[in-house]
Amino acid sequence: MIKIGKLFATGEYYPPPRDIQRLARYKRGRTIFDGRHPEIYERASSLLKDTPHAAQLKTLFIAVNLMDILLTKPADLLTGEPPTYEAGTGAGSREQERLDSIVEENDLTQMVHEMVIGGGYRGDSFIKVRYGTRADVSETEALGLPAPDTALEPIIESVRADIVFPELSTGSRKKFKAINVAWVDWVEEPGGKVVRWITGRTESYVPYLVVERHIPGYIIHERYKLTESGVNSEWGVPISTYLIGDKITTGLSEDVEATGTATLLVHHIPYKSVDDRWEGINGVEKLESVLSAINERLAQIDYILWKHSDPWMYGPEDIGDDESTANTLRGGGRYIPVSKDDHEPGYMTWEGQLNSAFTELDVLLGLVYQMSETPQWLFGTTLASDKGGTGTSHTDSGAIKARFMPILAKVNRIRAHVDRALRDAIWTAMQLENYANDGVSDFEKYTPVYPRISWRDGVPIDEKEAAEVAQIRTGGKATISVHDAIKTLDGVDDAVAEEIIRRIDADEARTTGTVESTVFNE
Repeated sequence: MIKIGKLFATGEYYPPPRDIQRLARYKRGRTIFDGRHPEIYERASSLLKDTPHAAQLKTLFIAVNLMDILLTKPADLLTGEPPTYEAGTGAGSREQERLDSIVEENDLTQMVHEMVIGGGYRGDSFIKVRYGTRADVSETEALGLPAPDTALEPIIESVRADIVFPELSTGSRKKFKAINVAWVDWVEEPGGKVVRWITGRTESYVPYLVVERHIPGYIIHERYKLTESGVNSEWGVPISTYLIGDKITTGLSEDVEATGTATLLVHHIPYKSVDDRWEGINGVEKLESVLSAINERLAQIDYILWKHSDPWMYGPEDIGDDESTANTLRGGGRYIPVSKDDHEPGYMTWEGQLNSAFTELDVLLGLVYQMSETPQWLFGTTLASDKGGTGTSHTDSGAIKARFMPILAKVNRIRAHVDRALRDAIWTAMQLENYANDGVSDFEKYTPVYPRISWRDGVPIDEKEAAEVAQIRTGGKATISVHDAIKTLDGVDDAVAEEIIRRIDADEARTTGTVESTVFNE
């Protein structure tokens, strides 16, 4: 039964039981991305748990962090060449100036790069828009010092996905009627006699739940007492749970904050999406078993090589007993004595089937790259036997893009989600700025615009080839203005392009100069 109403209230649990699986997926993905594979050797160790090899395999465990580079490369291609933002109102307009300022002050290119990587192992990313101060002066005020003046401005920032809890509209699987940003705030409080007796400390830390409930037009702030309720490990990782207690005062001047816009201030960016659920699909979950097999195979190969780097010896059982053979036995491994009528001294060797092990490793590595839609040669080197070339044998841009097609298709899919959320966020930021400054005399109002973002695919462009194609199509006519050429080639905004043109004109005037036409009549 689906409960209609607020997600967080007295008597409910934090996090909600319905979100435990999602949060566990985030945590598992981050663990694998960070190279901390807690269950990665679980399969091999469980098979060998009754043998002496189990402890040795765990000691020799090798964690190969493939997901780091596989998830970073799409972000590099998406933002390696910064996109340009257009308001559509022309260079020098108030709207374009504010758009450029919002993009620059919030460092959107770097934020997008980080969110694409994080979304790769989570499946979801969120950005929040607010109008306030960027500097945190709470510590200054806590020390009793006068806080410096901080300017108010529109801020676009990423929000941790594990503290965002959307509420779906009735009958919809993807549309949100409200979005909750809720986190646990641990507050240091003086401890009583019992706390001092148990812990030996004079203070204790008490959890409180802080909730920002975003609904169209408003933000509702709430604060609740929390009681620890245990740890949920149903989905393979520990998730702390709490029981929500009584509602208490927030300490804010107003608990209901008007935003002046019907748009929710929190925007969702899925890494990959389908139409039957709002949660995004990450790039790690489907690869967990393959990654586990790769790391186990590497550990077993290393174990075989280590085990047989100093093999056991066998030979006469009386070697080293008399003076003539004393101290002649040299070997780091164990020695197995045999009678003189048996074989000559030698080493014990064993066929470890290493060729088969490396063949399986090639197949597993190929599967990882195939499932990640990433050509292996994209990283400048190859490991698997089916290497697919180095990617450097193609010189024209068409052939290069054809080789890049798998990863470019993946980047385009990610870009579609990022583009929509980013444009929504910028438009919302402009609305907040105009609403917050309504009636302010020295603020020049402007009309919020829905911007256009021009992205680049990250593949190097053959400028000569592109110019030749343009010349053929237009019969030798100019196809781009100096202003647009500078913006495209240098990746700058309108203001910088105008300044470059001004300097070019000044150089031309200084070097060529001008004279009056009447000089030729003299």
